[in-house]
Amino acid sequence: MSFVVVIAALAFLMFAAYRGYSVILFAPLAALGAVLLTDPSAVAPAFTGIFMEKMVGFVKLYFPVFLLGAVFGKVIELSGYSRSIVAAAIRYIGSARANAVIVAVCALLTYGGVSLFVVVFAVYPFAAELYRQSNIPKRLMPGAIALGAFSFTMDSLPGTPQIQNIIPTTFFKTTAWAAPALGVLGALFIIAVGLAYLEWRRRAAVARGEGYGTSLVNEPEPVATTHLPNPVLAIAPLVLVGVANFALTRLIPQWYGATSSLSLPGLAKPVSIPTASVTAIWAVEGALLLGIVVVVLTAFGTVRQRFAEGSKAAVAGALLASLNTASEYGFGGVIAALPGFLVVSDALKSIPNPLVNAAVSVSTLAGITGSASGGMSIALAAMSDTFIQGAQAAGIPLDVLHRVVAMASGGMDTLPHNGAVITLLAVTGLTHRESYRDIFAVTVIKTLAVFFVIAVFYLTGLV
Repeated sequence: MSFVVVIAALAFLMFAAYRGYSVILFAPLAALGAVLLTDPSAVAPAFTGIFMEKMVGFVKLYFPVFLLGAVFGKVIELSGYSRSIVAAAIRYIGSARANAVIVAVCALLTYGGVSLFVVVFAVYPFAAELYRQSNIPKRLMPGAIALGAFSFTMDSLPGTPQIQNIIPTTFFKTTAWAAPALGVLGALFIIAVGLAYLEWRRRAAVARGEGYGTSLVNEPEPVATTHLPNPVLAIAPLVLVGVANFALTRLIPQWYGATSSLSLPGLAKPVSIPTASVTAIWAVEGALLLGIVVVVLTAFGTVRQRFAEGSKAAVAGALLASLNTASEYGFGGVIAALPGFLVVSDALKSIPNPLVNAAVSVSTLAGITGSASGGMSIALAAMSDTFIQGAQAAGIPLDVLHRVVAMASGGMDTLPHNGAVITLLAVTGLTHRESYRDIFAVTVIKTLAVFFVIAVFYLTGLV
């Protein structure tokens, strides 16, 4: 019965997310419903002592990353830099390689620190024009955007400032640059197989004589490509974020030592923070802040006209995204405390290989919740100690565990109820029936890449 309670709570949360209800509201309802069915007297203590503690702890650590990432993406959009980057990619890569252009632009923006949701809105008008000119079916476009924005730059490439690559750092005391060789190989696997799939789909559509499509909805107006910022200037802030992130990751431990201490006259006692647990977070925050300043300074005249409203939208988006994930993290903490979860945990422990265990656990929960960061948060809140013990017992570096967990979170997360998938289809004016097949293919490729990386590690020892 206890096992059924846990499964029912997970199913309820998945149903709520699929139907579009707020996870912020329904995650605590699902968690406390499970507690109510297990021990009614524990509902209030579980809410305050576990759910809220976990939720607040998550916000404390990661909200600045969500906020700065959202603001950076917004100023990149307001400055016209994103439009300049897309136009330059089309000009230099060539409109004949439409899929490669879209993947390259989405990858550059997301690896540069722009939120994947911002990328969808920024790239879509150009992608629509490019596919129309190339006479490629519009229904294939979401697959290309998903490959560029939702896959290898989100969690595979070392150093990516996306939250899926940052969350594991606080659990494993790693950095965003963990396991660089494995991350790059995993990314190359996804790019090669993904582009091969997209080209196969394009050639098949052309052979059938299928064009861009008719009676389409949400078609964008033709994009003006005159008076755009210089593409070199547009790319510079993205490059700067990557370079600053790399530099700060190495400099912060030198500046602060093993422990960061704060002693001020108004404090009853000094505040001490283990530097290793926050190095990756501070590095990304510093890099994004520097990127925002550079964009504002170099495009001040353009950005200042709409910065007030744009920053409000960015803050609102950051609040929603961080609280959604924090609620799922609180949910995971409560579920992990229930007796029914021991059954799940013991079943997962029966998978003998620690990396496969972690990959299956994280990917499954990401699929259930429809969220890479949410599923990872639930899994790490409940099982991070188990993952670490298994890896250490097998002599596996925690950097490898970090990369596997991060990549696994972005595997099966893009099931039909995933928020990014729903947003992507809504923006492009397409339906699940028309375009989800290609998004799911990217999902499968991404999941296979996790096990490819695991196999490479065991065969070569590369980290």
